[in-house]
This record gives sequence, structure tokens and C-alpha cells, in this order.
Amino acid sequence: MKIIIGSKNPAKITAVKNSFSHEDEFVSLDIPSGVSEQPFSDEETIRGAINRAATALKQGNGDIGIGLEGGVQETSYGLLICNWGALVSIGREPIIAGGARLPLPEEIAIRLRAGEELGPVMEDYAKKENVRKQEGAVGIFTNGMVNRSEMFTHVMNLLVGQYQRSK
Repeated sequence: MKIIIGSKNPAKITAVKNSFSHEDEFVSLDIPSGVSEQPFSDEETIRGAINRAATALKQGNGDIGIGLEGGVQETSYGLLICNWGALVSIGREPIIAGGARLPLPEEIAIRLRAGEELGPVMEDYAKKENVRKQEGAVGIFTNGMVNRSEMFTHVMNLLVGQYQRSK
């Protein structure tokens, strides 16, 4: 099976490969989400994941397109990180799944509400580069107990499980 990943982010690529057979062929393409750089709701984050998956499938001429998108969701408990994934295959409706959520510190939330994007804010906060390509905000705020790749692997397992069940 040829799986087209709508991202060049190493954490997302690892997550996809963790959830499929090693015999599958993987192609990663730099696919824009078609939503804000910082998705600010579940709805927008889901839409970004579906857009990435559908465009990846079309551009990569594969069997399955995968889109993984991180965002934030405002709640009465504060601003939470959220992550969503979409699996698109020819002739079928997109399959979606979401994953872990946890509140961001208010000092981070204030900057995001002011229009900044989580990735650069986390680099500043953690005083390190490429946080989004490594442990992610989830890794920083769980003290390394869960990293971004593991978080997206959980989402991928939810997607692949639904796909296999619906075949």
C-alpha cells in the first residue's frame, strides 16, 4: 500500500510509520493545511487534517492520504492543546480521530490569543529549537512522559483501526 503523508515533520512521519506495516510504501509531501498557521478550534484543526490528507492523496497518487494537525481549543478551563488526524482513501468519506488534550500555561495562552503560533512560542518558552519536530508542547508539559510522535501515533492507531474495521 502507498501511504502519502501530508507533512515533512519528522514527529508526524514517525507516527504514521508506527501505525502501518513496514512493507507499506511511505511518501511525505509538504502539504499546506489550508487553515490558519495556528488552528484555534477543534473544527479548524480537523479541517486542516482533512485538507492535508485529501491533498496528499491527490498529489501523491497513493492509496491512502494522511493529515495530522495540531491546534488549540479554548475552554472554560483555559486554552488546551489538541491534535487531530484524518485518513482519506479513494471513494470513501474521510476518517477522523483526535488525541490528547492538556491545558497550556496562561503565559503561553496569552501569546497564542494575541496571534502567535505555538511552535515558535514553545521554542522561546523551552529555550530550544525545533520543539514541534521533536517532543512538542506535549513533551515539554508532560516532562517527557509523552512526546509529539507518541501523541500522534495514538491518533494514527485510532485512524488505522477505524479504516481496517470499515473495509
